[in-house]
Amino acid sequence: MNLALYQIADQYLQDMQMLQDRDLDDQTFADTLESLSGDLEVKATNVAMFIRNLETSAEAIKTAEKQMADRRKAIEAKTERIKEYLLENMVRTGITKIECPHFKIAVRDNPESLIVNATAVVPGEYFNQPPLPDPVLDKVRLKKDLQLGVVVDGCTLERKKRIEIK
Repeated sequence: MNLALYQIADQYLQDMQMLQDRDLDDQTFADTLESLSGDLEVKATNVAMFIRNLETSAEAIKTAEKQMADRRKAIEAKTERIKEYLLENMVRTGITKIECPHFKIAVRDNPESLIVNATAVVPGEYFNQPPLPDPVLDKVRLKKDLQLGVVVDGCTLERKKRIEIK
């Protein structure tokens, strides 16, 4: 019969209580207790080996996850480089749309993005005042004002292009 560790431990505790209830000399008590602990030690060793096996499996999975994440990042970077290559050549040749049975390729304008030069002197009104010691630039408000024609030294709007494959 193959008992679980907790069953062996329960049996060990019962046997130990039974031995304590009997009036045995110290040597007999120690010898009997040692013979009873054998199954518990074997089962505990097996459980410890199983724990080590699980830890090793978890570490192998962690390593595989990192390798997969690195591979995914490399593929994403390569994808972005190839998209830039396609966009650059379509813009260079003036072709803005290509259709085929599998998908449609189009050159599209991105929304304007805010560019703030490192030397820009942005008025204080464009900064939020959070509880932190440093004010935070309110880029949304600054961008809206630039779109309305407000001139802020060192700040411009830029519209880039992107490739879209549907």
